[in-house]
Amino acid sequence: MRAAIEDSFRGKIVLITGASSGIGEEMARQLARAGAVLTLAARRTELLEELGRGIREAGGVEPLIVQCDVTRDEDPQRAVAETVARRGKLDIVIANAGFGVVGNFAKLTVGDYRRQFETNVFGVLRTLYAALPEVAKTHGRLVLLGSVAGWSASPGASPYAMSKFALRALANSITPELALMGVTVTLLSPGFVESNIRRVDNQGQLHAEAAEPMPRWLVVDRRQAVSQMLRAVARGRREVIITGHGKLFVALERFAPWVLRVVVHRMAANRGGYRSEPKSD
Repeated sequence: MRAAIEDSFRGKIVLITGASSGIGEEMARQLARAGAVLTLAARRTELLEELGRGIREAGGVEPLIVQCDVTRDEDPQRAVAETVARRGKLDIVIANAGFGVVGNFAKLTVGDYRRQFETNVFGVLRTLYAALPEVAKTHGRLVLLGSVAGWSASPGASPYAMSKFALRALANSITPELALMGVTVTLLSPGFVESNIRRVDNQGQLHAEAAEPMPRWLVVDRRQAVSQMLRAVARGRREVIITGHGKLFVALERFAPWVLRVVVHRMAANRGGYRSEPKSD
């Protein structure tokens, strides 16, 4: 299976947004080991530089580092332009940048929802629009980081769930359209995966010292999760649900939604007040 991933990504020019930590960072490490040539894009360039050093020391091709805030129109455009200027083409774009705004609806504001969509939805759109002309030239791949929350919404996470439902709708709509251009779209929908997303507050600021709010037994190792994601991308899958509990939630939503309705009703009743920690990937 590892050989299949290497065959699929060796020599490919890959741009990853949100590559400074979590799933994006692990994708960069695994793709580098598979022989991909990377552009690492994120707001925190110091973390990208550290990641780049690790990739070089492990024998990978030196990645291109680009500071990129996906809420700014010009940043994804610059990341694509610098990639093509340096590498000559672009094969794969992984729109990974995102975070979670959470809280009880009555405590949130329209601004909270706008901030969530600016990164998780419009940030993805900016990335795709910037990359599409180049990816179409190579008949390449666009990869969107969705979530099981895009299938099953839970109390206290309406902004995040709405953003991931929107991404799923986007992927479903554009996949057949872009196939006519020779471009493959893959939506990755993980459940609870080891990452920093639940340590990021509603303003998008990381609190690295914060404890993981989810039970350890429920959080899947990110190396395992990313390996599954990359296999799905290599196979050109339209969507893949990552983690066993994620597959269970999606199955219940599709075939026994009343079960989840009972569960989330009880969750809402037990929540009480405002909860400030971010939700799952």
